[in-house]
Amino acid sequence: MENNVKSVSEQMALIKQGCHEIIREEELKERLEKAIVSGKPLRVKAGFDPTAPDLHLGHTVLIQKLKHFQDLGHQVIFLIGDFTGLIGDPSGKSETRPPLTEEEVKANAATYERQIFKILDPEKTVIDFNSRWMKPMAAQDLIRLAARHTVARMLEREDFHKRYTSQTPISIHEFLYPLIQGYDSVALQADVELGGTDQKFNLLVGRDLQREYGQVPQVVLTMPLLEGLDGVQKMSKSLGNYVGIDEPAGAMFGKIMSVSDTLMLRYYELLTDITPEALSRLREDVASGAKHPRQVKEELAVELVARYHGRSAAEQAAQEFAHIFREKGLPEEIEEVTLKVEGPKLWLPKVLVEAGLSPSTSEARRLISQGGVHLDGEKVTDANLEIPAGKTYLLKAGKRRFKRATLVTR
Repeated sequence: MENNVKSVSEQMALIKQGCHEIIREEELKERLEKAIVSGKPLRVKAGFDPTAPDLHLGHTVLIQKLKHFQDLGHQVIFLIGDFTGLIGDPSGKSETRPPLTEEEVKANAATYERQIFKILDPEKTVIDFNSRWMKPMAAQDLIRLAARHTVARMLEREDFHKRYTSQTPISIHEFLYPLIQGYDSVALQADVELGGTDQKFNLLVGRDLQREYGQVPQVVLTMPLLEGLDGVQKMSKSLGNYVGIDEPAGAMFGKIMSVSDTLMLRYYELLTDITPEALSRLREDVASGAKHPRQVKEELAVELVARYHGRSAAEQAAQEFAHIFREKGLPEEIEEVTLKVEGPKLWLPKVLVEAGLSPSTSEARRLISQGGVHLDGEKVTDANLEIPAGKTYLLKAGKRRFKRATLVTR
């Protein structure tokens, strides 16, 4: 390991920041102690299936934790699941997920390699692909791997259990996914594996398989799933509540400025390099009024935009954002609301009522027809307008009533 190695307690403080669960914490402390004594860093793995071409801030929660391990001098392995991506991760799904084509996986993987180095140090990061050991595996080897786990154990997984009891089909290939993810840890001889809370079962399969293959089982570290801009649902492109790390600087800045004060502090915790001590002071300053939430939010937006677009782009985005707010007469604080939608769209007068901007749909229709309603800065005159769910909208009713409403499908 590098010089100036931090003590076990110092390392644990950073590792545990924002962490949901460590299995097992005592094992991690023992491994850190051995790493200090031997000078041999831990091998820390996180796997990402290239299921879409772009990463968003939700993905970076794990990557940021990888960076914490990297900053502590440990060996980080960014594993691209180009083989498992062909299967499709069934975690949390209520039905069989369509597998990607090999061409789609390759194209998406190429963008991941470029985007991760906006966070990780390229000189200290190992990028690997699980096709490296899975493609050469013969049929009999895969059968031997499958023999090391049971159907009963697979059905302990919540989503599999629900689908089995509701007689929703489960394809045999979906049982292979946790096995192959677990075998990745065997192939890489991982000391630690990171994953979201929805990956806990798969991560524990890795521990089981390492025991089966005579290895010391890896420590499992789960990270929370980052809430999207609505502060309720998991960040997701399909819900429209995401911030893509390749989005234009101005769009990224504006989206971050739209989050609630509570979510702002969570983003600091999970997405930045802030120390636990500094985060605690920041919470106290916001709570006591020593720092205005808007100022703290601007600092967060500048930091995140600078990470992905550079400092000058971040400063320019901040200036443009301030200019737009002054020009349009927007208040510094706009209340955030989340509206549950039954179908793909919601009638605008209904949106205004549910957002608390109108006492009734008839009053909302009247206000729209008089030109008193703006949607994302544009005047709306069609009282029959329906707006799509899965997005966040800036609503203005009258001269000074604003709401930022996120429409989420039930």
